[in-house]
Amino acid sequence: MKSFDVIIVGAGPAGGHCARQLAASGIQVLLVEQQETFAANNFSSAVTPLETLAKFELPDSIVGSFWNELVIVSTNVRKQWESSTPVGAVLNFAKLREFLAGEVTRNGGEVWLGHRYLSHSSDRGQTVVMLKPKGQDAIAVRTRVLVDATGATRSLMYPQRKTSPAFLSGSGIEYLIEVDESTYLSCAKSLIFFLGYQWMPQGYSWIFPMEKNILKVGAARYNGQHQILEDTYPAIKQSIEVLIQEYLHLDSYQRLETHGSTLHYRNGLQDIYYRDHVVAIGDAVSMVNAMGGEGIRHGMASAQIASEYIQEYLIGRRGDFADYQHHLHREFKRPWDISERIAKKVYLQYSDRRIDQGLAYLGVLEFSEVIELLFYYRFENMTKGVRRIFLSKLTGFWQKILQKLGLSSTIS
Repeated sequence: MKSFDVIIVGAGPAGGHCARQLAASGIQVLLVEQQETFAANNFSSAVTPLETLAKFELPDSIVGSFWNELVIVSTNVRKQWESSTPVGAVLNFAKLREFLAGEVTRNGGEVWLGHRYLSHSSDRGQTVVMLKPKGQDAIAVRTRVLVDATGATRSLMYPQRKTSPAFLSGSGIEYLIEVDESTYLSCAKSLIFFLGYQWMPQGYSWIFPMEKNILKVGAARYNGQHQILEDTYPAIKQSIEVLIQEYLHLDSYQRLETHGSTLHYRNGLQDIYYRDHVVAIGDAVSMVNAMGGEGIRHGMASAQIASEYIQEYLIGRRGDFADYQHHLHREFKRPWDISERIAKKVYLQYSDRRIDQGLAYLGVLEFSEVIELLFYYRFENMTKGVRRIFLSKLTGFWQKILQKLGLSSTIS
């Protein structure tokens, strides 16, 4: 039976980055992926701030496009922010995963594609993992540490589905479409998000640029009953068609790919982070922001943190992974709790009027302040928008009073 120090199940961004970090440190690591190619599981929109590339040492070759403009459209309001230089990137999800796996093998680790995880069991202080290569009999491998990087399925932590706890969940579908050059150029440098009943009831939708003449057009819906809308909503694919027809004004286009996924987020980050020699990372421990569904850089951050604890565990400096759980809670719990409350209000409670009003508040913020709010969860920036609008209205009120009194206005 072949043995490893660490086996990681799931070659997404979290699993790939964790394996990459461990292999670079001289750890004997095996990265297992059930799909035979990375293109077979290309389900993420992969929008991220520019600093992600530097922080995780990612090359430009995995970037679909760079963006320097943000547009948010609600049913009745449109706001736009622009920078003279790139602010972020849209990653090619398949190329990202392929790059990380390549780094694993370059650093001396092993990557097994087309191997499905079946089960694991304890054996004399180690873990025996059963894997099923496609078209072959199941095989057993041994490891000192087993990592659950299976994402929302949490296959290792919840092998029996009926034992899974309640999750906040959302489903998304995305088209990769080829368009004419003029349509592409109109979106080539922009992230465009859509809110409100016209575009995506109970959720949001988006248009992101990729390689030349290729756009990502998608929509996501939070599961749960809306407090205002009735029980029936348009299908997610129908909302995507609304974007294509009513915003892009395309009569014809070529759909290159359709993919989607369902996220399951645990309230208060009360996931199972470890059991004995098994550790969970990425979406398996809710490393996805509930407000906008962004998960790649957070999953990679959890993987980087976990890799440090795993190395200390392997050399006997730690007896368990309790501190790993505490570490993630310190970094993520507060912003994640606030994001969850915002998500439930915007997607499951607010009227169109409230969404328009919230976008108006955002509209008075600087681009840097919007980026800080959306990607770094500095929620105090939202109150800046409210305060600025209030002061603007107050200034206008006093200017009118002074004009009626025949006095000159010096209020600014």
